[in-house]
Amino acid sequence: MTQRFDVLVIGTGIAGLSYALKASQFGTVAVVTKKERAESNTNYAQGGVAAVMSQLDSFDLHVKDTLSTGVGLSHPDAVETMVREGPDRLKELIQIGAQFTYVDGKLDLGREGGHSTHRIVHARDFTGKEIERALLHAVSINPNIRVFEDHVALELITEHHVRTSPAFRPAGPIHCWGAYVLNIVDKRVDTFLSRVTLLATGGLGQVYVHTTNPPIATGDGVAMACRAGATIANMEFIQFHPTTLFNSGSPSFLISEAVRGFGAKLRAANGEEFMHLYDPRKELAPRDIVAYAIDTELKKRGDDHVLLDLRHLPAAEVQDKFPHIYTTCLQKFKLDITSEPIPVVPAAHYSCGGVMTDINGRTSVAGLYAAGEVSMTGVHGANRLASNSLLEALVFSDRAVRASESYLRDAPADVPQVEPWDDSDTLNSEEWILVAHNRREIQQLMWDYVGIVRSDLRLERALRRMELMRGEVEEFYKRTKVSEGLI
Repeated sequence: MTQRFDVLVIGTGIAGLSYALKASQFGTVAVVTKKERAESNTNYAQGGVAAVMSQLDSFDLHVKDTLSTGVGLSHPDAVETMVREGPDRLKELIQIGAQFTYVDGKLDLGREGGHSTHRIVHARDFTGKEIERALLHAVSINPNIRVFEDHVALELITEHHVRTSPAFRPAGPIHCWGAYVLNIVDKRVDTFLSRVTLLATGGLGQVYVHTTNPPIATGDGVAMACRAGATIANMEFIQFHPTTLFNSGSPSFLISEAVRGFGAKLRAANGEEFMHLYDPRKELAPRDIVAYAIDTELKKRGDDHVLLDLRHLPAAEVQDKFPHIYTTCLQKFKLDITSEPIPVVPAAHYSCGGVMTDINGRTSVAGLYAAGEVSMTGVHGANRLASNSLLEALVFSDRAVRASESYLRDAPADVPQVEPWDDSDTLNSEEWILVAHNRREIQQLMWDYVGIVRSDLRLERALRRMELMRGEVEEFYKRTKVSEGLI
């Protein structure tokens, strides 16, 4: 089956949904998502949106904090753009119905690691869920947007898939005209043709054993863009969140950065504080420093977790400030965080790299844009400042919309004739144990050798093993009908 739209959006996090809403003003929009439309990294974001919303704060200060946390590798122009345009994008969220936390009629601004002042706009400790709710409601009542749930994008459509018409084989950059998409329910690969495509597929935390990311965060967007010929950058900079609940399953249950911002202390298993040994900001140091400190202490002491201690803080305030964390720990894990320390360990959390874009969301492939965690705008450098992720997604998806509208004015009104998906000479395999084993092996390999602290020896060992598994997976893919698990 072939579907035709002006704009194709792949992913339903904050970047994809906010882009879709604005793009619907000048074209028809298809939004495809692997699972239910609310399943995304955005939905799991507890902390909030970092933005200059107080007279005690300034753009210069937010820029300085971001550049410092990025360890000198952030792009100053992208950071400046994000910080200055952020407050207006946040106000747009409020206008469509996002309900943030207020105190005495003013936004209740929190503080997190790496920030020199209070600037985190939040909805208690379920900010992402609230933003997702507001965006999904706005999308659901928009007649120009169709959402396709249980659809997995397989491959971006480029010149490689176009029939021989020379009109659509221009010299110059590669072009994107949509994607082949697996309909999971009907077990059929459909062709989604579009004049503009936005990748908003989120992160890749599931390549690690321990991650805060939901099961859908498997890096598909970066992989598709890479195969299509787009430029990929900074993939080595994977951020590990320092505090996830020890032994909480997969995905790991996140204990928000805001908990340390509220005054929680990190202690070794024997009760000793240790952050003063690593950074004068102690618990308010950026995530990379805190995660490194915890990892070092665990290896030095032979422990399997450290403790995050809120017992010295007023119990009623903890419950009021962090209702989701308090209730989940109490009901699901039988842990009262107001009277017991929380056992925590780091887990893979965020990809600072991705599909390289300019400050208008344009990739190196014509007609292909990227926003959110799948992209590499240059904002985060080697390490993301807490709560800058939702801000980045808002600002650069907005810029991508404006660039897309301009592109559509000049692009041909028609899309080329595209070859249908060809799965002839493939079989329905029952050998899913092979895929499951490869997946587990890759996750463990990444955790052991490509984790928080790396060395040439470990990376070389990982590369040799990964090349072997790459060959096995590729062979299996070529002879097997496509499925969600295989992708």
